[in-house]
Amino acid sequence: MAEAMTLAVPMDGNLSLDVGVKSVKGTRKLSFTTVEASPPDTPPNEGNIPESPSKSSSQGILLQSTTRLEDKAEHGAAVATETQTKEAEAQETLPLSTNQTQEKPKHEAVSASTGSYGVQSKATPQDLPPVSTKQLENITPYSAVPASTDGYQDTVVTAPTMTAVPQAAHSLSPATRLKHKLQHTTDLIVCPGVYDGLSARIAQAVGFETLYMTGAGSTASMLGMADLGIASRTDMVRNADMISNLDPHHHEVIADMDTGYGGPVTIAQTVNQYIRANVAAFHIEDQVLTKRCGHLSGKKVVTNEVYLSRIRAARAAIDYEQADIQLIARTDANQQLGYDECMVRLKAARDCGADVGLLEGFRSHEEAARAVKELAPWPLLLNIVENGHSPLITVDQAREMGFRIMIFSFAGLAPAYMAITAAYEKLRHEGITGIQGSGVGPKVLFDVCGLQDAVAVDANAGGEDYKTLA
Repeated sequence: MAEAMTLAVPMDGNLSLDVGVKSVKGTRKLSFTTVEASPPDTPPNEGNIPESPSKSSSQGILLQSTTRLEDKAEHGAAVATETQTKEAEAQETLPLSTNQTQEKPKHEAVSASTGSYGVQSKATPQDLPPVSTKQLENITPYSAVPASTDGYQDTVVTAPTMTAVPQAAHSLSPATRLKHKLQHTTDLIVCPGVYDGLSARIAQAVGFETLYMTGAGSTASMLGMADLGIASRTDMVRNADMISNLDPHHHEVIADMDTGYGGPVTIAQTVNQYIRANVAAFHIEDQVLTKRCGHLSGKKVVTNEVYLSRIRAARAAIDYEQADIQLIARTDANQQLGYDECMVRLKAARDCGADVGLLEGFRSHEEAARAVKELAPWPLLLNIVENGHSPLITVDQAREMGFRIMIFSFAGLAPAYMAITAAYEKLRHEGITGIQGSGVGPKVLFDVCGLQDAVAVDANAGGEDYKTLA
């Protein structure tokens, strides 16, 4: 930062200056240049010489002094101390924001007394106290900071720390909203299975708040392949990112993470990518890497030790990032090892920090209800796959049993298959699709996919390209 000082001295005068000027931190270096003053009728600023503030018409000597601070950062820190008292008063009652946290914690399993399910709980924005009027008065808004006449601010301005203020639901992250639903309500969260942008948009338009990105549907939609562990981490992250960010202010996405796609290091990286993709929750399972859909026969699972290493790696990655993404521990051991082994694995996963449990492939209503009671109050997720290996359980029945999340993995994929097959068959045999007269045309489909939002963005920016779209 530079400061300019201009002095006007008569030609016949004697000049004596004491240049022992010091900054708050460090000595300022002063350099002087002697130039001949411009006549009164010379155009201003000609020759890049600043006009004298006194606008004196007398002949004189202009001394131009340029001062530079040795360290801009030191100056900023020194000036900032002027507001230290007010900031300290505010910080006594304001909790630390995320970016003020001193150290990222490493997860450790603790006793049930420290959290709802045997793991340490974190405060959500709804748990934090409101900011008082006095605290708000101590926060200087940007517009209230005066600027100096030379274009530099006289005070170092920093953004006020306001992350502790309870916010509107839509301003919270999807993961934080889902975490709050699980910890502070008893509602059953019902999620339709989605697998691409259109199915997700339809689910949102119908009114679902939380969606489930199915691995089987994603593999079929993106790759045209069966759910045999073929979809890569890159495939799944890309799809989860797209779906989660269609409308992250109003909807949450629970995503399939299969086996984590490798060992602990790979799992940690996968979790980080899901966090950055705005995913609200994910489930990770104990099948071998050459896995298959949970409702196919012949499933094989890894040892409990390997399974728990996956859970620990995921938990550590979440805690390191201080994220609210919910970790769902899934076991597919029921088909191969039986119900009792599933309970051993889920209880151990709970103790390792999993937020929710998922037993894939219940064999009866009684088995499902028993699992909820045996693991209570730890929340359980129920996966319904019509015409799969498990009996059909309705939403009302699941709510009565005490499940907290219910996903319908094939709710979009199977009906899409049936409808598309019927239309294609009609086209092949009759020469028409049967769509005519349904009222479903391009604009109807585009409206579901956010057409009006896109038009509003263009219009608000002054664009006129999309005024007429009918």
